[in-house]
Amino acid sequence: MKRILIATLGSVLIATAPAVAAAQTNPVELIGDVKVDKIVVENGKEKHVLVEPGVVVPGDALLFTTTYRNAGATPIKDFVVTNPLPDAVQLAPQGADQLVVSVDGGKTFGKLTTRRVTGSDGAPRAAVEADVTHIRWVLPVLAPGASGALSYHAIVR
Repeated sequence: MKRILIATLGSVLIATAPAVAAAQTNPVELIGDVKVDKIVVENGKEKHVLVEPGVVVPGDALLFTTTYRNAGATPIKDFVVTNPLPDAVQLAPQGADQLVVSVDGGKTFGKLTTRRVTGSDGAPRAAVEADVTHIRWVLPVLAPGASGALSYHAIVR
């Protein structure tokens, strides 16, 4: 059985839009986290439990979360959070249709249903979850002190 160790979150953390990243003092705090989504049976009922990742294996379900907070004194308009998907995972189907994604290394973004890739036969085809390379959220206005969380589900390849 192939094992994958999620060693650090450094490779899965957040990149912000160039205009935001270029700012010398960025008042937005971003923290990335990943949990394993385990299904356990409790009192005869299945229940999802999020646990710290240790060794994960292909097929394991993960939940990636980015928490944000505007620690500054002024609102920030159109704040962009872009998460590259680690090579060891693919986007899970649940919620994928609600996300804005890239299948070309973060060059262009849109709903998965609008993305196209070149298949192994050289012909264009509709993109699927396994083709996603990045996920992007745009927060229209991030008021001073505002905070929240952005998340997506993934599956270990």
